[in-house]
Amino acid sequence: MSGRGRRWTAADVPDQSGRTVVVTGASSGLGLEAAKVLAGRGAAVVLACRDMGKAERAAEQIRASAGRAGPRVVHLDLASLASVREAAGEIRASCPRLDLLINNAGVMRPPYRLSADGFELTFATNHLGHFALTGLVLDSLLATPGSRIVTVSSVAHRDGVMHFDDLQFERGYRADDAYGQSKLANLLFTYELAARLRAAGHGTIALAAHPGVARTELFRWDPWLTRAVLSPAMRPLMFWTVHSAQSGALPALRAAADPSARTGEYYGPGGWHGYTGYPVRVESSARSHDAAAGRRLWEASEQLTGVTYRILAPSG
Repeated sequence: MSGRGRRWTAADVPDQSGRTVVVTGASSGLGLEAAKVLAGRGAAVVLACRDMGKAERAAEQIRASAGRAGPRVVHLDLASLASVREAAGEIRASCPRLDLLINNAGVMRPPYRLSADGFELTFATNHLGHFALTGLVLDSLLATPGSRIVTVSSVAHRDGVMHFDDLQFERGYRADDAYGQSKLANLLFTYELAARLRAAGHGTIALAAHPGVARTELFRWDPWLTRAVLSPAMRPLMFWTVHSAQSGALPALRAAADPSARTGEYYGPGGWHGYTGYPVRVESSARSHDAAAGRRLWEASEQLTGVTYRILAPSG
């Protein structure tokens, strides 16, 4: 879909009073901007973050901008399944309802390292941790009418390939390939989840979004020249290929809150190559719609995480 039509902005997010929202990686960047908007519309927001110091500072920002109490902060390290289970238990215990889960946190092109569970860090953080968290809080989502699950992918998914014979890159680490695989996995997961929810007759819907190219801390492992090009000082020259974190958060917000959004849809900026622009419904790669790959990834994810979605039957 092109970027034509009425411009959808944060002002279009409807009233969120009475809704409970969990945003992962909300201590900075896209997650923080999305949390600010949702809290400002009245949602009870839970910031699920690895760095508790940054999370508390983000919570203070949100309190100041929203002019109301909250949000709650929960420790979540997606690269540790023990942490994911602990965070999910805390969310389930403290939230009587769960209307929205935004799987936003991520890492991009870090040096090769393993997670606490021995998985390649990018795949562990960007996919496996969110797969496990979603499964562990799914019953709370299913019990809440109108609930949604939004997972943040990337334009990098277009080059992504699932290395099912070497998901952890044990035969040689390539940072770009690892990131592309993890972002493709986000979409395969979303589409398989949407299919399973639909087949089971549940009202909870699953959607995906991507931010285009936004100025955030995600680029912290990139070369200094890349970071310089992305800096605010270069905005007069790069405005058509790079936009702010506030703008980058809009596709996820639209997937999360637009009343017209439907399960299995994917939102991103409507500008050139999807890098910048107002959020519109977009198409993802052919590989992301490979149903057999989606089921294979699901089975592998259940085996690796030990989290089984028992209330959802396989799709297809």
